[in-house]
Amino acid sequence: MNPRYEYRALLACDIAGSAGRGEQRLQEIRRVLRAALTGALDTARLDARDFAYVDTGDGCQLVAPASLPKAGLLVPLLPELSSRIREHNRHAGPDTRLRVRVAVHAGEIRLDPGGAVSGAPFEALARLLDSAPLRQAAMAGPNGTPVAAILSQHLYEETVGHGYDGLEADAFTEADVRVKEYAARAWLWYPGSPVGPRVDPVRGSGRESGSGSGSGGTGAEPGPRSAEQFVQATGNGTVFAVHRGDQYIRHNDRG
Repeated sequence: MNPRYEYRALLACDIAGSAGRGEQRLQEIRRVLRAALTGALDTARLDARDFAYVDTGDGCQLVAPASLPKAGLLVPLLPELSSRIREHNRHAGPDTRLRVRVAVHAGEIRLDPGGAVSGAPFEALARLLDSAPLRQAAMAGPNGTPVAAILSQHLYEETVGHGYDGLEADAFTEADVRVKEYAARAWLWYPGSPVGPRVDPVRGSGRESGSGSGSGGTGAEPGPRSAEQFVQATGNGTVFAVHRGDQYIRHNDRG
């Protein structure tokens, strides 16, 4: 049988700071991540058995079924995954708490008769997952962000840009990704971002300039947030900034 090519939505996860925890704790946090993903899929009314699951050691890749709309990998899946990781962290010790980086992309992939999957979309997915903006977002706050996600420009245009329910443009922060030979625009998502108050980087006054819905503010309607701006996430008090420009990754750093 010859391989076939299909357009699929893809999601990759990586457990930040997994190195140095020891084999027993690594196996535990891997189990927690898979259980959280399975539970989040179930809540999103998606059957985990329909997804190809690829274990990457300190994370995983999910290949969605061809019938799944791309937006199905975003809402309510990402908020539900974040909620489950946060709940685990409330009761976990320092060595088994999780910070999870997530990358989401879509494209035409190759499916071999034996079940192997490959193709250029996986390369882009890996670069997004390893990018500086996503790593910085995951490190926000004293204990890090439970789940920080990054969307490719293509996926953003095909989902957020089409106005799907639950995908407000204000929930995403633009970022420039440069990893090795890969350079592209992408979009960050993190818990609280849909309604997070904005900080005016020019005035530096720290005053809120309106909510994510545009209500409650005064003066001119603020424009879309960029990765240069400080973003404050409601609910967990996290504040972080991602700076535009060339950014490089030390690939021996698994944190």
